[in-house]
Amino acid sequence: MFTSKFGIQRLLVLILLASMTLLTSCNRSPNDLKALQQQVWKNPKDAGAYMLLGNGYARAGHYNEAAEAYKNALTINPKLDEAYNALGAVAFNQKKYAESLKYFQKHLEHAPKDSLALYDVGNVYMQLKQYDKASKSYSEAIDNSESFTEAHYNLAICYLNTGQRAEAQSIYEWLLKKNNYLATSLQKHFKKGKTQ
Repeated sequence: MFTSKFGIQRLLVLILLASMTLLTSCNRSPNDLKALQQQVWKNPKDAGAYMLLGNGYARAGHYNEAAEAYKNALTINPKLDEAYNALGAVAFNQKKYAESLKYFQKHLEHAPKDSLALYDVGNVYMQLKQYDKASKSYSEAIDNSESFTEAHYNLAICYLNTGQRAEAQSIYEWLLKKNNYLATSLQKHFKKGKTQ
């Protein structure tokens, strides 16, 4: 088993959280969460307030509460696309991959060329060890955003898992010019022979 698997999974989770559109870089304190809860109580028909509350819960690691807030936002506004993406990220962080996939795919119905959403779908398939489907999602993400280095990296991991070393090597050489950190990490996968 690859020794930095935890590091790769951690990177995937961080990228998923970054894709949640309303998140900010600061952590919420319990008082901040209380303020967000009060906003929801004052404005129970405000989907945006529920999204902010969900984001606060997600940052605090309270994923069940975050999911509930995002679902409440969708009840108010069923077309609130970022709620589907946020629900997918929350489910992914809870390792509920089938549920995560459902939400990410729902998001893709509204934004079929969203590179981050395609990447998220690829990450779910990678966790499910469905490397061919993951490869397809990563390739589509790359088609829409050629410089998406993380998608290239994960595509190379899929290639290694399916015995396509030449394709993975090509991506490695590309990454050497674009992102040395990811190239070095990918090189370790080649040396280990097994990627996960």
